[in-house]
Amino acid sequence: MASLDGVDRSTGSRTIENAREWLRVHLEKRAHPFNAIDIEAARPVVESLGSLEPEPWAAAWLESARDFAARAERAAAEGDPAGEREAWWQAYQFAFVGRFPVPVHAAKEVAYEESLDYFQRAVALDEPAVQRVEVPIAGGGREGREQLAFYVARPAGSGGPTPAVIVWGGIDMWKEESYVRTAGFRDRGLATIHIDMPGVGEAPLFASTDAERMWDPVFDWIAQSDLDHSRVGAVGHSFGGYWATKLAHTHRDRLRAAVNWGGGIHRTFQPAWQERSRSASTYLMDLGPARARIFGERTFEQYIARCPELSLLDQGILDQPCAPLLLVNGKDDQQNDATDIHLALEHGDPKTARLFPGGHMGEGPVGRVVADWITARLS
Repeated sequence: MASLDGVDRSTGSRTIENAREWLRVHLEKRAHPFNAIDIEAARPVVESLGSLEPEPWAAAWLESARDFAARAERAAAEGDPAGEREAWWQAYQFAFVGRFPVPVHAAKEVAYEESLDYFQRAVALDEPAVQRVEVPIAGGGREGREQLAFYVARPAGSGGPTPAVIVWGGIDMWKEESYVRTAGFRDRGLATIHIDMPGVGEAPLFASTDAERMWDPVFDWIAQSDLDHSRVGAVGHSFGGYWATKLAHTHRDRLRAAVNWGGGIHRTFQPAWQERSRSASTYLMDLGPARARIFGERTFEQYIARCPELSLLDQGILDQPCAPLLLVNGKDDQQNDATDIHLALEHGDPKTARLFPGGHMGEGPVGRVVADWITARLS
């Protein structure tokens, strides 16, 4: 039954009127999923939406994405690389929203595939161009994927071995969107490497108790590249922060520093918290199916049955030595339990922590604090 705010507390679903207002607010703030979208072009799409169902949702956003793609082709024909890059970038942004939060339907899968193409066309025009790398991974095969794909973005004018930060997002913010959020790292002279966390995007592994091995080929590739393998950091956003905490322990010899920005550790993965967070007012659509996909499952019930196995406390990880680790979140997070930070501080090596005002991932200068902290440790 829908409540007065238009959100069904049993499923997290919204009325279209409530959803449209949510979209308006996030668009004006440039809040996720509108991280770098053309606001004026997006407004009419928001106002025209008649449903949150996958087919009409994807169709509405893809119409604008394809219009921008046509503009990019015209700009290329006219010898306008700046116009071409911006148009491809907007084509990507609209296609990304079309697959949001995850491609659980064929229509959203089409949007996702187009978003990958548009993104790569856009960043190929950056200076320096973003490099796409594919390396084999043993024991892969999620959805037929046996290669691990990631992007490498180098800072302008870098000379000599460059320190690098491996970055990833969470349930719905994947490696392409993590590129949007990391210009501040590159401005500080750091290369950024963008990967999907297990179970999402192009990741070849589902989430599991040993899926941190997915990062091994990335570290191996860095060791053979022009980047400085002795100065490597990691930043996991949202749910992906979980993997940053795990890697800080399991791969401490290969990391100079790591940041868990809004991810769970133990309490987040308990069924009671998952039941409560499913209807988080900060989320547009039902979190259940989106979360279930990381395990290769389809339903919320399947997800919460698997979720407890991720607990780093129960795995015995938290009491192991770890690389320097920063834990940050919004103190009123409704998606992941912010008190997991307190729990982490009670175990293992001393860690750095900061709680910010606001909900999931915090409000205020969180990005600057994270970038400054990790830059200092890689310098």
